Amino acid sequence: MTEIAAGTESNESAAVAGASGAVDCETEIRQGRRFAFGRNWRRFGDLIDEERVATAGESLERALGTSDLTGRTFLDIGCGSGLFSLAALRMGARVRSFDYDPDSVRTTRRLRARFAPEADHVTDWSVCCASILDPGFVREQERADIVYSWGVLHHTGDLWKAMDAACGLVAPGGALYVSIYNDQGLESLVWTEVKRRYNRSGPLARRLLLSGSLLYLSRNHPARALLNLARGGAPLGGSVPRPRGMSRRHDLVDWVGGYPFEVATPEEVFSFCRERAFELRHLKTCRGGLGCNEFVFTLGSGAGAAASP
Repeated sequence: MTEIAAGTESNESAAVAGASGAVDCETEIRQGRRFAFGRNWRRFGDLIDEERVATAGESLERALGTSDLTGRTFLDIGCGSGLFSLAALRMGARVRSFDYDPDSVRTTRRLRARFAPEADHVTDWSVCCASILDPGFVREQERADIVYSWGVLHHTGDLWKAMDAACGLVAPGGALYVSIYNDQGLESLVWTEVKRRYNRSGPLARRLLLSGSLLYLSRNHPARALLNLARGGAPLGGSVPRPRGMSRRHDLVDWVGGYPFEVATPEEVFSFCRERAFELRHLKTCRGGLGCNEFVFTLGSGAGAAASP
């Protein structure tokens, strides 16, 4: 892992650039094989405030069944902006965060400097640049009481390998908290092509794909969508925090551009985790439509109190 103490922006950038996976990620983005998730998170990072942090914490509490993570370890796979790592830290956890995209790592470190300047960068909240698909990196990691990866594993390019690695990082009696895009059959195939084209296109074509996709997603509110698009925003508004403390505008850009892209049915996720001795504790579905199904599993029979106080 590559971890740095608080310092200058140039030192931080150099450390991220030299981290495992950073060069590969940037190459994939330039070649149109990967969406620049980190750039989107960097823009969202400017919106993070105490209200969003509190909302993120509330969503963790609902899924995990507790607001007290004191003494527990929290592993954030694909930390993005770092918002949920920060929420877990505020709940008492010792946090480890990593992301494949160096821009996400920079954004998370800036968030840590803004909201948790007193946090020790080794024992309280470490942040590094790495990939869940890197076997060497995964082997080096200690298992965590809570392994969290919301809306990430389906963007790795190998969903089931990433899921297997995430499962292997859960400590005995611990919890796996993941969300995976729902398989909608033909519609999912269409969106895969939209995302592929978006990442291989220039600025104008991207704007057209984004506008068309957002109007489609907002088809139940077309007038409102057109007005917000004319103002340069997302169809349903972008500044008001969504559940989990997120932003509609940044979520929608992530959705339209988010590639690689894979999907799974709830039953496929259940079966995969059950084979690895996990038991379902919490499920929130997107009701068979667009979006993510959210799961919390506990490892092994009798592990139901993994995230309890």
